[in-house]
Amino acid sequence: MSNSTPTDFMDPSVPDTLPLYKIPIIKATAENFKEYGTIVTDPTAHPVEIVQWPQPDWRPVDSGTGDEGGYAEGTFTFRWQGDILYAENKAVNDQYLLGWSTQPSNASRDQQTAPRDFLNIWHANYHPDGGQLFHPTDCQPFVAALALPGDNVQLEDWVAFYCDGSFGICIHPNVWHEAIAPINEAADFYDKQGRVHGRVSCDFTKEFGHFLSIPLRLPD
Repeated sequence: MSNSTPTDFMDPSVPDTLPLYKIPIIKATAENFKEYGTIVTDPTAHPVEIVQWPQPDWRPVDSGTGDEGGYAEGTFTFRWQGDILYAENKAVNDQYLLGWSTQPSNASRDQQTAPRDFLNIWHANYHPDGGQLFHPTDCQPFVAALALPGDNVQLEDWVAFYCDGSFGICIHPNVWHEAIAPINEAADFYDKQGRVHGRVSCDFTKEFGHFLSIPLRLPD
């Protein structure tokens, strides 16, 4: 599915109401997270994978080239405004409306009208040029919804990882994600990713007729 028209990530064209596909949530550990990435305790020293430019034909890309773009680093901020979660990635100068705590038709930007037990998202993406590191700057807990690589990703492939704030995460290249869901009103993260910032997207509303619903609490 080609995406020839740039998407307005601050004002996405989505239905007012759709069914919610609720995904499971688990507490992140080094063991259950290893297919998706690594746990991060030293964010500035932790390596982020960079993928070499793909070979276009039978001639190989020269060794030591095609992966020299380096990293983009900066602060990734997340702010709830009423029932809507917004984010700004200063590393790549992008802003996003990530999702809602209720159906968009019921969501208020001015005040909180629904409990923030779930974040209902419309979009996700992966980066073919490299991994991405998120580390909370103030030890706040967060949730990361992820799916393993593959363009035929389905709703049932997704899982939410609850992280208690004592560590960050670094996801592998090509792992599906939609930034981070903070537990609290606002949170800042140190972000490090490939500077090329290639992005492959999935719009859940158009492909599946659902919002992906991410739980923000572990079950009792």
